Amino acid sequence: MTTEQARRAAPSPMVFPFPVPGEQVRLAYRELHIAINGTEEQKKALGHHALLPRPWEPATCLDPELRHQLWEWLEDVVIWLNREYTWDISGLIPSCWPLHPHLVHEIAVLTDQRRRAGLAMTSDALEEWHRYSLPAFTDRMRNRLRAHCDDEHKSWPAKPRHNEHLGEASTQRRDNAVAHDIDALPANRRAYGQPEPVGRPRLVEVDLGTGEIKDDPLGAQPRTRTEKGPRE
Repeated sequence: MTTEQARRAAPSPMVFPFPVPGEQVRLAYRELHIAINGTEEQKKALGHHALLPRPWEPATCLDPELRHQLWEWLEDVVIWLNREYTWDISGLIPSCWPLHPHLVHEIAVLTDQRRRAGLAMTSDALEEWHRYSLPAFTDRMRNRLRAHCDDEHKSWPAKPRHNEHLGEASTQRRDNAVAHDIDALPANRRAYGQPEPVGRPRLVEVDLGTGEIKDDPLGAQPRTRTEKGPRE
């Protein structure tokens, strides 16, 4: 028997399990769970909850070991997605995904949602992930990448336009627009001694007997009333 025949004859599972994250990533999830469901003492021991790392937002994972394990987990998930859910080559997540920030952000969220769906006690969340999360991610990936990275990673097509946005002239135009907007605020107009814009005064009719201010402004078309209601 050849090596290829032996490989084909070897038993293989029909599907592979969703990848399990490393210890530091699991710890981050455990702390988030405590921040929501723990006792008051446990919550207080965590410190400022807004600073807790959130694996679905990689930029919040500042510990080097945590960050490393997160990247390893996301890589495992990408391999798993390409093997378990992709048939046509156009749906494959490219091997250069870490070089695409938009993919990094989306894969992290997709991974977290799949993890949560897998922990649920019913299949509802996983059905939602199959029906909405995964197809939506795949469609957005196709629209953004198109065929740029089919064979090898291509440089960012929008980089020249982005650099123009950061240029001195463009930055100055935006700063000027912001400054003019702030100067136009009523508080600043008073500080500069400029008159505030005054709208046209609204004339109203006052009942001299009761002092009641009627809703209709003066000059409106008079109306007459009958037993059936108003008539123009």
